[in-house]
Amino acid sequence: MTPPLRRPGGFTLIELLVVLAILALLAGLVGPQVMKFLSGSKTKTARLQVEDLGSALDMYRLEVGRYPSTEEGLKALVEKPANAANWNGPYLKKKKVPQDPWGRPYHYASPGQHGDYDLYSLGADNAEGGDGENQDVVSWE
Repeated sequence: MTPPLRRPGGFTLIELLVVLAILALLAGLVGPQVMKFLSGSKTKTARLQVEDLGSALDMYRLEVGRYPSTEEGLKALVEKPANAANWNGPYLKKKKVPQDPWGRPYHYASPGQHGDYDLYSLGADNAEGGDGENQDVVSWE
């Protein structure tokens, strides 16, 4: 008696197409939710960086007696300005002024329109105002 013929192991084309269709459906449902989460995280990161830079500016003020001028900018937190007698920096751990999460420098002015200094990012669209990821992240709110 001859043994029955066995088909070689593996998947049929239909089985592979069903699996690919299921994966595409899952990616279509989950992908937008993941992207929304990631975009919100950039705004949260900008808020945290603005707070950290604000703390470094406050430490600078305690030691030097004033906030850096607009001309000196945030660079004064990592490099001693010419007229900062009691400078004891750098005031940032990485000895580098970070850019906002969208790859642009933070805006800084001292004296500011909203306090001793204004420190802000214009968000993803790099324009004033906006909602969601395009909203401004500011130090005075």
